Amino acid sequence: MSDQPSEPSQPSELSDSSEVSRQPQRLRNAGDPQSDVPEPGAFPSGATSSGPPASGPAGAGAASAVGVAAAGRPAGQPANPWQHGAAAPGGRSPGATARLRPAAPEPATAPVLWSALATAVLSAILLGDGLGPNLLIVAAPAALAAFFAARSAGRRLRPWTLTWAVGGVALLAVPALRDAGWPVFLAVASAFALGSLALHGGRGWPGVLIGSVGLVDSVVPGARWGWRGARERAGGSRVRWGVVLRTTAVALVLLVVFGTLFASADAAFADLLGGLVPDVSLGDGPWRVFLFALGLAGALAAARTAAAPVRWDAITVRPGKPRGRAEWALPLIVLNLLFATFIALQLAVLLGGYGTVWEETGLSRAAYARQGFWQLLWATLLTLLVIALALRWAPRGGPRDRTLVNTVLGALCLLTLVVVASALRRMDLYVAEYGLTRLRISVAVMELWLGVVLLLILAAGVFGARFLPRGIAVSAAAGVLAFGLISPDGLIAEQNVRRFEERGTIDVDYVKGLSADAVPALDRLPEPQRSCALRVIQGDVHSSDSPWYATSWGEARAEEILRKRPAAEFRECHALGGDGVRGGYEPDDGGYDPY
Repeated sequence: MSDQPSEPSQPSELSDSSEVSRQPQRLRNAGDPQSDVPEPGAFPSGATSSGPPASGPAGAGAASAVGVAAAGRPAGQPANPWQHGAAAPGGRSPGATARLRPAAPEPATAPVLWSALATAVLSAILLGDGLGPNLLIVAAPAALAAFFAARSAGRRLRPWTLTWAVGGVALLAVPALRDAGWPVFLAVASAFALGSLALHGGRGWPGVLIGSVGLVDSVVPGARWGWRGARERAGGSRVRWGVVLRTTAVALVLLVVFGTLFASADAAFADLLGGLVPDVSLGDGPWRVFLFALGLAGALAAARTAAAPVRWDAITVRPGKPRGRAEWALPLIVLNLLFATFIALQLAVLLGGYGTVWEETGLSRAAYARQGFWQLLWATLLTLLVIALALRWAPRGGPRDRTLVNTVLGALCLLTLVVVASALRRMDLYVAEYGLTRLRISVAVMELWLGVVLLLILAAGVFGARFLPRGIAVSAAAGVLAFGLISPDGLIAEQNVRRFEERGTIDVDYVKGLSADAVPALDRLPEPQRSCALRVIQGDVHSSDSPWYATSWGEARAEEILRKRPAAEFRECHALGGDGVRGGYEPDDGGYDPY
């Protein structure tokens, strides 16, 4: 369901009307993302627009042609959802984003409305008890609503649409697998962004950046669109609605009566029924109503976006004024020389190990690692900003300018990759000395992803920048998915348990605050360390009464382990704090260390 007009050699995405299939081609020069694709062998230019809108006499003529075509459309002919730029009704001038917005789609069809209603009901019933497999269950009818709306509007499934959709579904599997809240939050937020991209499409930077949150823009229009569709379909079908309501009421009565009888007759059936039927109380009424409204609004927003997405790629971002070669290249060459000097000194650390560091600086392993990691992380981020600004003002006079840009920025990217390796090496030294924590694994993964971004920029300089925005988005989503699947809390516990087996010390005060995902690793500890590390998690697991659809696999596995081997009470727990270390920080800091 790409949001782009069809190429002349491809069938139209929208409708089988000849006018509808020809009209996007006439508007191509007004904002086709493929009209200004950087050629292979060049770094991405600062122009992230999909092309400036038509202006001057040619643009006026195109707009007039569109207006005449819209005015002369037969009454039965479907509207063109990509027709924009015509005068607003009543002679009002269009808003700043009017050229990005297609005409309003036809009212919502019955399959769309039923799917949205199913999403709302499932949201109210399942989402009130926590997150788990229920997110996948609720997402299914919402996706159906979007599919029915797109099919009604004549949009076709495109490869990138399928890529974003599959990625979003995979990210929604993280809450079903992991109990830790921080990777779950990242996965849900990323799944929302990929779902929005699947509905909007997007090829350039505006399309990818704004399209990832563009679904929020359709909440109010989606509600109006759904209401209009419900009114149209309810106007002449009161008899049919009555039949549906009577049938539903009879089915519910039969289920309640016979379900109650069978549950009272057999305890096993009662347990099965109690596990399947959600526990909804009157005290949760306001919360359930809010979830119902949230599910309904979200499904209708997704469906309306699928029918008529906003063309965020049509936003124009003009490139900066090209600079002269010397003016542009000299500061970057100086920066490259500074990077090279720094890296030459770092090779001793990367190749010589900690003994060389001690001889040269006299710093302890942890002090050396902590001293530079955050500075190198900021250096990587600032380098990406420098590259973006340099591309905006890069000289664009011909092949020689292109060669200069590729050489200078390519060298800067390669040198920055060595800085990334140095930062990761410092973090590795720090973790080896004081153990892994949530903050340490998070920033290390962030640094690793920045290295992937640098590699993508290098590839764009060789093969062209057409896929760079989408490539970076895919890498970010893949990183979040991998971060959730590896179970960071489980990895932290595993590393600390391994460190205990090697050194005989562990920071119980820290690991006891991890989630249920850490239980399989912590279960390998001897007593009393095992019980001291698991007693808090055991209390959380036993006090949780979440139903099956709001229970992750990590929590279920932890409950099974702790049921077989419950954590005992030990008086020594208050004295266990590792090797004089509290919270994974060295004791001779003289203060709190947030790293």
